[in-house]
Amino acid sequence: MDIAKSNIVKSIAGRDAGSLFFVLGTDGDFLLLADGKRRRVEDPKRKRRKHVVLVSQSDTPLAMKIRSSDKITNSELRKAIAAIGGGNQDQEG
Repeated sequence: MDIAKSNIVKSIAGRDAGSLFFVLGTDGDFLLLADGKRRRVEDPKRKRRKHVVLVSQSDTPLAMKIRSSDKITNSELRKAIAAIGGGNQDQEG
């Protein structure tokens, strides 16, 4: 299954390994990822496809906003990831 815009992925390489992200866009072999906390919507992380695994394909209202290129906020991303991850994201001060 191919990773597409608005999917939720988990990083498996790098210092952010284990973190969940929303895919905000695709650029060839690269994905643009944001979680609303360490990687914000304004400055998404550019990461290779082989360094992430697909967690789920979301049909939430937020995913629909991402697909339609509507404006999304960092707090929307944080809330959606917390709901999916069960709130067990790395807690940083």
